[in-house]
Amino acid sequence: MNLISQPYPTVPMTSLRRTIELRLPRFPECWESCGNCANGNVIIDDVLVFPGDRVARNDVLIVLETGKVALDIPSPESGTVLDVCVAPGDTVCEHQLYMTLELSVAAQP
Repeated sequence: MNLISQPYPTVPMTSLRRTIELRLPRFPECWESCGNCANGNVIIDDVLVFPGDRVARNDVLIVLETGKVALDIPSPESGTVLDVCVAPGDTVCEHQLYMTLELSVAAQP
């Protein structure tokens, strides 16, 4: 058998899945000192996605309300929402877990 003339086998693409935790960002220090942008607690104003929803990078996932401004929190990556850990009206703190996403990354095995 002549191995040189044999074609290389095709290598199928596989999908690797990984889960990431989404946490609220660090709140600016000025929120406590000057009060121009925030006043009191930070709450969840709206949750725009549900488990099973597909999201693209930069899609708005939740809206925070500071008492003076509303802040859109976008998705850092594309993926599928696995779990939503907050609800409208919840008081939240910086670095709090608010959602988990399953990312899909194509790779060669």
